[in-house]
Amino acid sequence: MADENKLGRKITTLREAHHLTTQDLADRCGFDVETVERLEAGEVPASLAPLIKLTRALGVRLGTLMDDDEAFGPAYIDADQMAAVEQTRSLQTAKDAGDLSYFSLAAGRPSRHMDPFVITVTPTGEASHKLDSHEGEEWLYGMEGEIEIEYGNEVYVLGPGESIYYDSIVPHQVRAHNGRNAKFLACVYTPF
Repeated sequence: MADENKLGRKITTLREAHHLTTQDLADRCGFDVETVERLEAGEVPASLAPLIKLTRALGVRLGTLMDDDEAFGPAYIDADQMAAVEQTRSLQTAKDAGDLSYFSLAAGRPSRHMDPFVITVTPTGEASHKLDSHEGEEWLYGMEGEIEIEYGNEVYVLGPGESIYYDSIVPHQVRAHNGRNAKFLACVYTPF
């Protein structure tokens, strides 16, 4: 179980390094204290938007929370590693919007400005339409199946070979289309 909560331990370590209480961190992120405590305990999966709010509040890059190691030089992912995408960490997009499995394509690369991922969406029921926003930009490229991107007042359906690029400050949500699994490539930029 200890290895299963690396994300929670990193959040706790960074919070304590900044001499912040859980209440302080919750206030900075616009969360309630229980959410911070449950994230740190590994009791709830986190979505990308709340993680970005946490990184901004803690003064670190998104990759600092998502990566296991840091190494200098390029981040090379071979075909065998790409085939093992199923062995990734899961984050929930929003209540009932489905589970997203993130496979970082730049894990361990320090001081990067972009975070590329292969993301697999597995629907978990009727999708909610709770939109979230964070600073930065996102680029998505469809690989398998179809995903919906609700962006402000618009809904886009992205299939294999199609892409979308948007400012993530606009409220948005990414979810499976028609309740089917999908896979896409994403590159997230968050200013630091």
